[in-house]
Amino acid sequence: MTTQHRTARRVRAAAAALVTVLAVTTAACQSQSPKPNPAPPGSSGAAKPGVDVKDIQSALAKVSSWTADDWADWAEKNGFKPEDLQAIKAFWDRGRLSGAKGVDIEKPDTKKWPSMADVNFPKAIAAKPQPHPYSADTAVVGKIFIQTPEGEGQCSGTVVSDPAHPGKSNLVWTAAHCAHGGKGKDYFQKMAFVPAYNKSGASSKGKDATLEQVAPLGVWAARGMLVMPQWLQKEGEHGSSASQFDFAVVRVAASDGSKRSLEETVGGSMPIWFGAQPGDIASPSSYGYPAADPFDGEELEHCDSALKPTPFVFDASRPPMLAIGCTMTGGSSGGGWFTKHDGKTVLFSDNSIGNDSWMAGPNLGPDAKRMFDAFVQGKGGQQ
Repeated sequence: MTTQHRTARRVRAAAAALVTVLAVTTAACQSQSPKPNPAPPGSSGAAKPGVDVKDIQSALAKVSSWTADDWADWAEKNGFKPEDLQAIKAFWDRGRLSGAKGVDIEKPDTKKWPSMADVNFPKAIAAKPQPHPYSADTAVVGKIFIQTPEGEGQCSGTVVSDPAHPGKSNLVWTAAHCAHGGKGKDYFQKMAFVPAYNKSGASSKGKDATLEQVAPLGVWAARGMLVMPQWLQKEGEHGSSASQFDFAVVRVAASDGSKRSLEETVGGSMPIWFGAQPGDIASPSSYGYPAADPFDGEELEHCDSALKPTPFVFDASRPPMLAIGCTMTGGSSGGGWFTKHDGKTVLFSDNSIGNDSWMAGPNLGPDAKRMFDAFVQGKGGQQ
């Protein structure tokens, strides 16, 4: 397997405080396999002119000092604009779900990032399939399907807890490259989430299966999503400093019109552990639906490490990447990383970049939490 973002098909806007921001664009998902921070605006109350594209870099340099209002403003102006629910439902028939392809996983370009050659990456850990039928604990993981400029693609995602709606979350965590294409591009279209895909094993080992059999908990359409401003500067097809912000949050709704929440339907959700320190993360596990050889995308696979994750950076001013041994391939992009914290299983990262033997995900630092908080407060998409 070559390593490129773990997204299914090769799948911007800048920010400013209390100012109008640019419109954004979308990323791929089943592939192999962002910048610091905008200063809070003054408290004058009057809206300022929008940020010119030439000013994006200076705006991004201030993200860390954004206030809650600045994040809410970013989310409102730069979140995904929802598409017609019925159009998404009609688009993802069984044929398109099974035909969705992925791109390779991104790996670091050691010529551009020579420090990567000095990283002692962990040894390979073979991915293992989750036994069928999937339990409620693993039903929180599912497949993400997207329409990209290159065609239909697939990623992985996790149902995460919504502090604003305890027990009734409609939120999914995934990789930014599964939601937005990066610099000069847009959010992917017709995103759908299928929790506990192939829960019973109906489509395993090449068997024919109906849509209802592979999606027993329904097909959930994206109604809102958000990525970090830094991700909108992502260029190229190699892991880079943008990968340190390779995460996205998505709000979904049942495509059949049901008012029951995703969490109620699935039977649970994963709390997010923001600010986890690498040395405090014990026995991490990575989950996803790899679809590139030797996998076929029909099985939920996982890599379980007895070692703490290995931290490394492209840009030392940003939260580190975390690496564990793992042989999952494209399609596992965006799948959750789990560990125990305060006695509970929590999500602390997602599949981002890697190669044949290791996988890396972003450390979810303070900026990730601010983005998430702004989103759950109702900005960046439909409630």
